[in-house]
Amino acid sequence: MQALRLWTLLATYAVAVGQNQGQKNQECPKLNAQMPEFQKKTVHIKDPGRVEEIICGLIKGGAAKLQIITDFDMTLSRFSYNGKRCPTCHNIIDNSKLITEECRKKLLQLKETYYAIEIDPALTIEEKYPYMVEWYNKSHALLIEQGLQKDKLAETVRESDVMLKEGYENFFDKLSEHNIPVFIFSAGIGDILEEVIHQAGVYHSNVKVVSNFMDFDENGILKGFKGELIHVYNKHDGALKNTDYFKQLKDNSNIILLGDSQGDLSMADGVANVEHILKIGYLNDKVDELLEKYMDSYDIVLVKDESLEVANSILQKIL
Repeated sequence: MQALRLWTLLATYAVAVGQNQGQKNQECPKLNAQMPEFQKKTVHIKDPGRVEEIICGLIKGGAAKLQIITDFDMTLSRFSYNGKRCPTCHNIIDNSKLITEECRKKLLQLKETYYAIEIDPALTIEEKYPYMVEWYNKSHALLIEQGLQKDKLAETVRESDVMLKEGYENFFDKLSEHNIPVFIFSAGIGDILEEVIHQAGVYHSNVKVVSNFMDFDENGILKGFKGELIHVYNKHDGALKNTDYFKQLKDNSNIILLGDSQGDLSMADGVANVEHILKIGYLNDKVDELLEKYMDSYDIVLVKDESLEVANSILQKIL
């Protein structure tokens, strides 16, 4: 009788363990077996075990603990489409009829000079920093000279070739549905960025944009830019200036961070109580020279990937 009772107890325990194990396996998916999006050739992960652990932590925390911190240009927007470069927020104006041909040439010259410095793998962030300040200040000064009109911005965005990454509706709508805070931290032009996501129908109430916003006079003519300059390599400082925003989200200790440069890695520096953070990096240019560096700093690196498929697959498991 005792043996029977013991056998029954062991059998019950084995079933319970099996069920718990099943739940754990369901909660903590294996990247290869249960998340086919990770099979794509564009996906590069240095430490799959660590990434599984982070995703497991994000899943267990659920919607209540989650927040998104993301770059915009070439992260949420496309780098290229059908072999043709897509514009950044600045490029949308550079390519528009709002500016003269002479101004366009000057802006293009600045881009040719400074973009090469921005992505130069031989230079440190500290070495690139002053050149980025120079580039932004010079290009913003040219735009101010042009006397841009506020009421022409919506039309300018509509006529541009800007495109959001494939899967953007699912990304924004799912986050909105679950009221997940989305912090878009961009070195672009905030007015243009907001217009892009507004026209795409995804500027939901859970989205906050921090960027370089234009300052217009009473006649709606550009007279300057508000606040301190945000460029690609000073997002650490900007993150710390937004600690009030992050303090309101003190319970949102799980973060998915999306970026496309080394400078984007510091976007979550204003968050005091990080429990789990998953850093997803888009590598769009100079892949051979930069892949190793990106894999050392981002948990997941997406090479020449124009979709939000990987992020959406993770959100699908969490929400």
